[in-house]
Amino acid sequence: MAGLTIHAEKLTPELAQQLVTLCPFGALEYSGGALAVGAGCKMCRLCVKKSGGAVTVEEAPAPQVDKGRWAGVAVFADYAHGRLHPVSLELLGKARELAAVTGQPVYALLLGSGTGAAARELLRYGADKVYVCDDPALAEFTVEPYADAFAHFIETARPSAILVGATNLGRSLAPRVAARFGTGLTADCTMLEMQPNTDLVQIRPAFGGNIMARIVTPNHRPQFCTVRYKIFAKPEPGPAAGQVVQLSLPAPAKPYRIRVDRVDEMPREMDISEAEAIVAVGRGVKSQADLELARQLARALGAQLACTRPLVENGWLDPKHQIGLSGRTVKPRLIVTLGVSGAVQFAAGMRGAGCIVAVNSDPEAPIFDVAHYGLVGDLYEVLPALLQRIKEDAVHGA
Repeated sequence: MAGLTIHAEKLTPELAQQLVTLCPFGALEYSGGALAVGAGCKMCRLCVKKSGGAVTVEEAPAPQVDKGRWAGVAVFADYAHGRLHPVSLELLGKARELAAVTGQPVYALLLGSGTGAAARELLRYGADKVYVCDDPALAEFTVEPYADAFAHFIETARPSAILVGATNLGRSLAPRVAARFGTGLTADCTMLEMQPNTDLVQIRPAFGGNIMARIVTPNHRPQFCTVRYKIFAKPEPGPAAGQVVQLSLPAPAKPYRIRVDRVDEMPREMDISEAEAIVAVGRGVKSQADLELARQLARALGAQLACTRPLVENGWLDPKHQIGLSGRTVKPRLIVTLGVSGAVQFAAGMRGAGCIVAVNSDPEAPIFDVAHYGLVGDLYEVLPALLQRIKEDAVHGA
């Protein structure tokens, strides 16, 4: 990793002040006759070019890791109140694909209390070994004991890569554990690839969805990533051919600071991630009142109403209705998009849909690149006609 070195003997007060003014990130500070580099430095190297040798770049040697000491692809099984989150089973299917490239095993880590049935289910969905830490202290999620148990698993199994579901639990736990091992973590991956040398290629949209970043952690292990529900397909279960390995919960280095006294079950709401049919609205809808047309179509199709990010920002719909990498990932059998342009961030959140029908007045809209059926036209003309056709078909029993 590169860093800046200040050569004080080549620095004059005038040059130091020029460099401070020049820095576009305000990362240079001149005080007491010394020039210092702050945390805001982005390594643009503009000061290096303009300093006449007073500021230079020093390349630190990259840390080296013995990749031979790390093997296997692990999946953190998100388990709570007697139920495995479906994303854990989807990740097991992907883990089998990744592990096949290197011929290494697939592990699952299961933390909780009363986990026997869940461990057997993980074996049926492709885990070669299920590491189980079953302890009353893990009955409810608190990050400190969970992180201790997770770290103990890594030290025991030494997996090369770890896949974690991007659930509330996974998003809280994975960064803490990755930080303990001084390794990287890529959030909300949309694709994963494995290289023969066990480097995991973690792919996700970046810069507002304008590029697909391919992120690799070549010099650290384990490699961490989180993946949303419905990104990968759930595999077919088979016979439970693997084994269960019991782990004990390590004694805490100091008393835990969080205690769960009571858990209240909240009324379960319909999540658009589970919907079989969706009507999604975008910027093409001119006013909040016009959402009623989309709701009529959703009712006629037995669908859930969803939207793009701008409509959430306008306050027209709740964030729980947003599709995309900053919202929900969905995989319905049918999705009808109304006035949705189809930006990468949105398309990545619904690309697994069985049938995509798009309505947009712009024939060049990106949504038509992913749609199975496209209607070019004003949604205020298309939608009433579509509703009328659905009503007529219903009357005639079509």
